[in-house]
Amino acid sequence: MPFHIVLVSPEIPQNTGTIGRLCVCTGAVLHLIDPLGFVIDDAHLRRAGLDYWPYLDWHRWHSWEDFLEGAKPTRMAFLSSKTTRSFFERQATPGDFLVFGNEQHGLPVEFYERYRDSLYTLPMPGPHARCHNLANAASIALYEALRQTHSL
Repeated sequence: MPFHIVLVSPEIPQNTGTIGRLCVCTGAVLHLIDPLGFVIDDAHLRRAGLDYWPYLDWHRWHSWEDFLEGAKPTRMAFLSSKTTRSFFERQATPGDFLVFGNEQHGLPVEFYERYRDSLYTLPMPGPHARCHNLANAASIALYEALRQTHSL
């Protein structure tokens, strides 16, 4: 069962393209939640995803509620720099949905209460760290989930 990467209102096409390529390389599914900060055929998106985009298993949803209704996620982990519980303490299960907010604002504000028991962070011991780049964060989290489930 594949892992799923969920991007809520991503804004930078290069990050989404890179994450799409990551999904193709790992067999993960990509979910994009509107509104997007770019058009899907944007040249930056294609350049970052190179020739991988035709092989990507991806879905676009008009809203978070449409995503919940259509994808029917059973286990979700929300990654944010605005919490303290380490993602590395979470036990991954194949089929998990790893949810990321956008580059400028992170997750929608209401998610912090609605999903408070499913919020995790990627530890950043650097003294000047604020947050990881979105594509890097998705890579770290997905590969940790793959490592934990011996899916590599």
